[in-house]
Amino acid sequence: MSRPLGRVALALGALASALSMAACGGSSSASDTPVTSVKLGYFPNLTHATAIVADKEGFFAKELGKTKLEVKTFNAGPAAMEALKSGAIDATYVGPGPATNAYINTNGQAVTIVAGAASGGASLVVDKSIKTATDLKGKKVSSPQLGNTQDIALRYWLKGQGLSTDLQGGGDVNIAPQDNSQTLDAFKQHLIAGAWVPEPYATRMVQAGGKVLVDERTLWPNQKFATTVLAVRTDFLKAHPGTVRALLAGDLDAADFIAKDPTKSQQDVADVIAKVSGKPLKPEVITAAWPQLTFTVDPVASSILTGAQNAYDVGVLKKKPELGTLIDLKLLNALLKERGKPAVAS
Repeated sequence: MSRPLGRVALALGALASALSMAACGGSSSASDTPVTSVKLGYFPNLTHATAIVADKEGFFAKELGKTKLEVKTFNAGPAAMEALKSGAIDATYVGPGPATNAYINTNGQAVTIVAGAASGGASLVVDKSIKTATDLKGKKVSSPQLGNTQDIALRYWLKGQGLSTDLQGGGDVNIAPQDNSQTLDAFKQHLIAGAWVPEPYATRMVQAGGKVLVDERTLWPNQKFATTVLAVRTDFLKAHPGTVRALLAGDLDAADFIAKDPTKSQQDVADVIAKVSGKPLKPEVITAAWPQLTFTVDPVASSILTGAQNAYDVGVLKKKPELGTLIDLKLLNALLKERGKPAVAS
């Protein structure tokens, strides 16, 4: 009997040690393999403020410890997801639409959503001559990229208004996806009638003479829907859960910081936008756009499921959405419990 009991004792000791390692955060856990760096994507938008603040304020660096953070910026989700699937990045802040698309098109193998980052902050802004959806018939409007979250929202809303679109730019309304900064210039030059865009571009278009025809918040229950989530390459999550946990810890630190110091947070976002785009934003733009957003680690899972069905209905998704393992909030909820905060529903 002594040998089996000895083996049990050793096993329990090893398990306790492993659990202790997993609870410590940083770049290692019980099942981690060594990782020297983590490659993270985000966009120079207000909707990605949590990522920007976590980077600029050093929260990611603090939580990652010796693991180096490498950042790459993107304009829209589909490009970020291609980078994730190829292994060029390990994780990215992204809209739920492209993350869902990547999940479905790889049979659930490519990506896992591990947290939310923002809700709200997207609108259809149009020329003041546009009074109703019907006035958009025969007109050209823009979205950030074909298949991105705002692109899906635009197509689905138009369909609900009885207006057809197709992925080639045809139909009753011509949708011309393009870079957000190009969309703003095209709107100022009256080359497009409007665009469904994230902040701060919606506010910038309003300040350029447009008006909000649709605030996307009004289309969702309790005005809550996922605008930005944190998505991780699934094989990276399995190999390096401790590193992902550290990213999530940095994400939570940033969410707390944004709530406590919105002024500094807005400056962080302005600095990144100016650096990436080469065009600094006026403080009044960010001040006006900021209240349109709610920064939250809740990915509003129900809105992701609805958004996937919407994408299927407008032809962006070719397969009927089945999202069984797309969202995994175990690491997030463990951290929330440690910090005395309520769990997030998945």
